[in-house]
Amino acid sequence: MACLDHGVREFVVCAGARNAALVEVLAQAEAAGLAVVRRHFEERSAGFFALGRTMQGSPCAVVTTSGTAVAELLPAVIEARYQGRPLVLLTADRPARFRGTGAPQAIVQPGIFGDHAASGDWREWDGRSPWHVNVELEEDFTPAPVDFSLAAPASPRPVKWPRLSVADLSRWLQEDVYRGLVVMVGELEPEDREDVFHFLLTLKVPVVAEATSGLREALGSLVLADADAVLRAMPPGKILRLGAVPSGRFWRDLEDLPQVEVWNVTPSGWPGLARECRTLTAEVGRVIRALGDVEEIDDALEHLDGNSRRAAVIDELLEAFPDSEPGMLRTLSRYAALGTCLYLGNSLPIREWNQYAQRDEPQPEVRANRGANGIDGQISTWLGWTAELTEAWCVVGDLTAMYDLAAPAMLGQIEQSGRVLVVVNNGGGRIFSQLPRLDAMSDRARELMLNPHNISLEGWATLWGMRYLRITRQEDFDALETEGPTLLLELVPSEKETTAFHARRRG
Repeated sequence: MACLDHGVREFVVCAGARNAALVEVLAQAEAAGLAVVRRHFEERSAGFFALGRTMQGSPCAVVTTSGTAVAELLPAVIEARYQGRPLVLLTADRPARFRGTGAPQAIVQPGIFGDHAASGDWREWDGRSPWHVNVELEEDFTPAPVDFSLAAPASPRPVKWPRLSVADLSRWLQEDVYRGLVVMVGELEPEDREDVFHFLLTLKVPVVAEATSGLREALGSLVLADADAVLRAMPPGKILRLGAVPSGRFWRDLEDLPQVEVWNVTPSGWPGLARECRTLTAEVGRVIRALGDVEEIDDALEHLDGNSRRAAVIDELLEAFPDSEPGMLRTLSRYAALGTCLYLGNSLPIREWNQYAQRDEPQPEVRANRGANGIDGQISTWLGWTAELTEAWCVVGDLTAMYDLAAPAMLGQIEQSGRVLVVVNNGGGRIFSQLPRLDAMSDRARELMLNPHNISLEGWATLWGMRYLRITRQEDFDALETEGPTLLLELVPSEKETTAFHARRRG
């Protein structure tokens, strides 16, 4: 009942003997129209699916039995913590007398998530971080009707935010403008995008816009082409980051550029850097509105000069190597723009999408797991976020897909129409091949780093009843048909063309 009273109306159940009583209560709540309940057999995928549901703006609970089932939730809890998502962990437990005895499925569950999830009095929950509810249950129970008449009405609980003051940020924006200001925009919530869009149009400063910002295509000539190279060649004096931590290389370069002042405005509160910077924890749109009318700052260091030329160089390379991984992603991005939303997996997909995806058509809403930046649970998160949406797209790497092979177990419980899951199969962890230090490592060490494989995913599609299409060259896109149930699109770029593309790019 406490979950219902605090706005939790969606549950993902991983059933077991220990949580049978909770399952019975949830089944009755669903029958009463008070809850939406889905099931999964694997806790790690279930946790990430529930995380995806929180991306719709409301809390979601994942319900487990006791023992190691609880430990399987840790990766999703960590991601939720660093994203600032209201993921609730409802874990069944054996009575406290069993702890430390070695009895079956009896581990120390209170505090198992450490700093990543809080627990205790529900009134202390801020509604923007994971919350752990551990329920001790005896072995036997007798099903009985539950009285839900005292349950609170289905309305969102207010999220608790720190007190907002933008005076220092307002002064900083107008100080020392000659040093050059660049705005880096990470993932934004949909309700924040319009405010940020008009704010940036007024400032007229160079922008590094992630696909997850929802503004990458909309800001046009303000968005830096080949941003990492441009900023590395001429670092600005000031960086304003809005939203989640950016995925680009230059953000990491800032660790070694203390002369560049950094100010973060982010709902998660994480600075994203280990060096000195200032951080305002708040909803981004609320901060922009609080700043009021701002003055134009302009491109003091002329970072935008040559923007069209740099974009044209990239376009020429994509045309010269159409079957390279970047070339394939450029074509894929034109098809994905016809969908309703897009999820980008970590590692190469999100970085290559930001660099090489089309910029002519506004991309539908884009999400990613940019909290801890891991590659586990990506497909499950996508399925959770888009459970009620049609024409939902997802692009992940091959190792990422293999991390989450149980994810499609949810397909029968969600909307499938027009759903497209793209797996870029480049034969292993190719992002590591771009590390300069890899060249100095032994052949065996390189093999261990890259995890090479010759796996085809067609059998995986058959296992879960997905349609399947394999694309190895541009002409194969002609067979792409999005109508119907979920399509698994295995994208196999040319290794030869990809190598040549990057060689020319560096040259």
